[in-house]
Amino acid sequence: MRKVPALIATAGLVLATLTACSPATGTADCESPVSAGKASELVSVTGDFDSAPTIDFPTPLKTETTQRSELIEGTGPGLVEGQVVQIELSVFDATTGDPIKESAYDDTSKVTYIVGNQMPDGLTDGLLCAQVGSRSAVVTAPGVDNTGIDSDDSVVFVIDVIKSYKTRADGADQLPVAGLPAVVLTDDGTPGITVPSAEPPTDLKIGVLKKGDGEEVTDGSTVIVNYTGVLWKEKTVFDSSWTAGQPAAIVVDRTTADQPLPGLAQALVGQTVGSQIIAVIPPELAYGDQASGEIPADSTLVFVFDILGVE
Repeated sequence: MRKVPALIATAGLVLATLTACSPATGTADCESPVSAGKASELVSVTGDFDSAPTIDFPTPLKTETTQRSELIEGTGPGLVEGQVVQIELSVFDATTGDPIKESAYDDTSKVTYIVGNQMPDGLTDGLLCAQVGSRSAVVTAPGVDNTGIDSDDSVVFVIDVIKSYKTRADGADQLPVAGLPAVVLTDDGTPGITVPSAEPPTDLKIGVLKKGDGEEVTDGSTVIVNYTGVLWKEKTVFDSSWTAGQPAAIVVDRTTADQPLPGLAQALVGQTVGSQIIAVIPPELAYGDQASGEIPADSTLVFVFDILGVE
């Protein structure tokens, strides 16, 4: 939501276009684009998952194809392109053995990405179909990464997959709430919103379209969402993460006066991961008598949110 930067921040997300065929939480029938080979099997890694590993490999380590060896098995569905994931990561120059990046493997060092965008190709290949709880060694073919080393050299990645987020709401369908805009979803989950011709409500209205069974959003949470925002009067979309291909991270807190759109916090707190909600926010809980970018003064705003996860 680029017009409300104080409320919605990327929070370290590397943004990506979501693929139209991506399921809600990854896929159980996932075929990795790369497999184990002689190079990846020469990477020796000791240590527990989500703790600092000891990594050793002969140098120079070379391969003509990107290879991936799973060192610690994970559980659950495999990651898909466009899925938000949290990882710990160590990266080395395969020719010299020099470290390029080494995570601290603590609560401050986890990195959040969206699989497949603005990432080194080798890292993408290492994450596709990986499972939460897994540790993998990936050795890239020369020239497929953007870590800044010589294009003739390979790169070694050691990747711990800490957490993954949904790509769309997958909760149980709920009965529509009378008087709220109608929502129809495309195949990839993008909402189409039809605003009624009636006058907008004067107070905050919230409807649950899908009820998820995941973690509850609480005050102070950072919530990962996809969203579409529509102007009630004009019946036009003023912003959409679905169109931009970029899920957003929203810090919600009803206890602070610093929320530029307090109606959003009120709408999201108490909801659960996997849910899709619709919120109609009156001007006094949005921008009031001030215009903001494409949003005129005294606008009633309509949002549809897919709640993908809570950090």
